[in-house]
Amino acid sequence: MKRSLTILFTAAMVLSLSACGNNQNDKPSASDSQPPAQTQSVPNSQTPVTDDTASKENGSDSGSKILIAYFTAAENSGVDAISSASYTTVNGTPVGRVRAVADMIAEETGGELFSIQTSVVYPTDGEKLIDYAAKEQDENARPELTSKIDNLDQYDTIFIGYPNWWYDLPMVMYSFFDEYDFAGKTIIPFNVHNGSRFSSTIETIQKMEPQAAVVEDGFTVSERTVADAAEDVASWLDGLGY
Repeated sequence: MKRSLTILFTAAMVLSLSACGNNQNDKPSASDSQPPAQTQSVPNSQTPVTDDTASKENGSDSGSKILIAYFTAAENSGVDAISSASYTTVNGTPVGRVRAVADMIAEETGGELFSIQTSVVYPTDGEKLIDYAAKEQDENARPELTSKIDNLDQYDTIFIGYPNWWYDLPMVMYSFFDEYDFAGKTIIPFNVHNGSRFSSTIETIQKMEPQAAVVEDGFTVSERTVADAAEDVASWLDGLGY
């Protein structure tokens, strides 16, 4: 009887030790138990970016770059560009209004400038330019682009600037968004207006680039105060984390 009890006790101990050994394989590995990487949301955008991406966007040497693409009629007005109604004077130098804001953004972010050029020669006279813009809208025109972005893949963040013409984007901007696919990139709009601010242009960009993260908190400035906008631009960029 005692021999039988001893055998049963020994068998029970062996089974118990075997079960403990198998349970060790059910424990998660150290890597599995790490918390997920923290993300930093782009203000008012639709897609979060990682902290690493954020550092790239702020001009670090980690590989990613910032592009500042802008359209101004002042740089598309032919030989008479210097007299264009789209010009302002910054520090004594005549410059297209949208280009002036682009320069301020470049100064703060280290981004690369890209001028959106078209085969259209826009009128330098303000009234004629307004009439021409209305004609383009009526015709739903798509002006031909004559400048090209090289190596778009290297940019994660694209600042895009334009004037507000008749409560809408200039038609050349439709050509621009037709030309490029910004899927997976962050688009940050900025514009110059004469009272209409952005109108619905940011929503229009979102519709044309549905796979991009379009920041809704863009920068808009009256054409009459562009020359003095540097501090406002810096404050806006600081609020976005740049």
